[in-house]
Amino acid sequence: MICLTRLNGEPFALNPDLIERVEAHPDTVISLNDNVRFLVRESLHEVLVAIRDCRADVLATAYAMDRGTHARPLMSVTVDDEHDCDPTGDGDHAVLPFPHREER
Repeated sequence: MICLTRLNGEPFALNPDLIERVEAHPDTVISLNDNVRFLVRESLHEVLVAIRDCRADVLATAYAMDRGTHARPLMSVTVDDEHDCDPTGDGDHAVLPFPHREER
């Protein structure tokens, strides 16, 4: 998930796998696969960096879990009251490990 901010200042989390298109004219518009659109404060470049970082984090976490080197939690996440993207409010952002498998 990537954390973004609506034009009214409300933060929200978005699954980057659902994004079909990101446009900047002049506001940044994110179009999803189901034709839902979001206007966000972040620039086109900031959205693309957030998507890239999210996907890189998923790959890095999967690699660490597969190798058995994943430490729980992978990183500590601090909650910012103004931009809170913790939907449950419990502060637990841990990732569940993959089942252990033998190296090939």
